[in-house]
Amino acid sequence: MKKIGIDAGGTLVKLVYEENGQLHFKTYSTSNMTKLADWVRMVAQNTRIFITGGKGAKLKRTFGQDAIQLEEFSTQVDGTNYLLKKSGKTIDDYILVNIGTGTSIFYVHADGYERLLGSGLGGGTLLGLGKLLSGSKEFSRLLELAEEGESQKSDLLVGDIYKDNDSPIVADLTAANFGKVHLQQTSEADQIASLIRMIGENILLLASQAAMMKNTNHIVFTGSTVAENLPLQRVITSFREMLSLDIIFPEKGSHAGALGAWLGGEE
Repeated sequence: MKKIGIDAGGTLVKLVYEENGQLHFKTYSTSNMTKLADWVRMVAQNTRIFITGGKGAKLKRTFGQDAIQLEEFSTQVDGTNYLLKKSGKTIDDYILVNIGTGTSIFYVHADGYERLLGSGLGGGTLLGLGKLLSGSKEFSRLLELAEEGESQKSDLLVGDIYKDNDSPIVADLTAANFGKVHLQQTSEADQIASLIRMIGENILLLASQAAMMKNTNHIVFTGSTVAENLPLQRVITSFREMLSLDIIFPEKGSHAGALGAWLGGEE
């Protein structure tokens, strides 16, 4: 391999490299950076290393002069554009929502991009509150619980408030996340399902407002928290028709930043 792209985030470190004409994707926990560094030194001697992400500076010190650090936001955008192109999507402009430990929202267009806003809601929220609610700190276990649970048993819906009257808005919408927990017994699974709904609804609310502001209906979601996270994706797509949005989850969107770093090494 000639080069490696690495995105060192707050929770996970993602890695992209090409071998025999095929792109490969790897993921490590930030607690296993030593293991990642050992792997790179073992299999990738004399390979150029391009690093991005919040913990990029720390990882660069590990590799020293063998590594080049790249700006985080541009690598996210470059990697996402590459994934969209590979999937056959041609979009002039779109809102990019990168959900990692936290969330960043960008407007991407033909002349570049601009970061619009961010949110503290993200994977860190899911892991932190998920542990408080269920005792589990494993991402995969939290997703299993979400699949088993029913968020409406923990959430207060508009229809719950207007059950004896005509609802002024869609009855299935959430009136208050976790609004029933103090009123009735709910399971850990129901609460984790509610947690994922709270994260998804609020991030989509921000993203849809950004899309309205920039007059586009295309929203692309990337990041480790949403990629292959079917419960979160279902929450987000449940509003597709109501808000008239084109919602896209690119394959390998978890590694958009690492892919952008790998692409950045072409210069």
